Amino acid sequence: MIGVVIPAHNEERHISACLESVLFAAQHPALAGQSVSVVVVLDDCTDHTGRIVSALGVSTIVASFQNVGKARATGAEHLLAAGAKWLAFTDADTAVPADWLARQIEFKADAVCGTVEVDSWNEHGESVRSKYLEHYQFIENHRHIHGANLGLSAEAYRNSGGFQHLTAHEDVHLVGDLTRIGAHIVWTATNPVVTSARKDYKCRGGFGEYLANLSTSLAVPVLDQQVSTGVSL
Repeated sequence: MIGVVIPAHNEERHISACLESVLFAAQHPALAGQSVSVVVVLDDCTDHTGRIVSALGVSTIVASFQNVGKARATGAEHLLAAGAKWLAFTDADTAVPADWLARQIEFKADAVCGTVEVDSWNEHGESVRSKYLEHYQFIENHRHIHGANLGLSAEAYRNSGGFQHLTAHEDVHLVGDLTRIGAHIVWTATNPVVTSARKDYKCRGGFGEYLANLSTSLAVPVLDQQVSTGVSL
């Protein structure tokens, strides 16, 4: 059985598109009928996220962690107890491609780290998009790590110690632990997910804050120039 874990904190705007994409990926013919179990960990949700998830027939775990690492770990443990042999992780503001799970399984690796594409740059502008693309590699053997596009075997998850209960960078620490134990990790750009570039991001230290910091760094030279030319700020 394949298990999919999605942590969510007040994601009523995005969760439907996320789950629809995951459920579609679960029907891919290359999976040859393997069962797929999806669980959304509702972490301190006060909006209608839970109601939307239930309406789509997806299982939920209700928690009040305010901690993405603990939310991912809780979902993983739930699915491992149910018999999952492969765990896939994404985020509630992310849509996965139709072959997302099929591609992960196809590699026959201990873990698969995929890439992330941005749904729209409207909130950040062309300068931030250009800066982002300067540093991002949409190639095989990249070294980007995203909790929104990660898969690994149950054995590798257990042997690495699983997700630490961190409020940020829990994915980076997990991949570091996988590397430490000598896991076979595939770094691929062939199954990219599409995630939101919104400014009202939910996770401190995550992808949304990274984009916001890019925007801030681009603004600094402009401010410096204004000061040097005597413009009052």
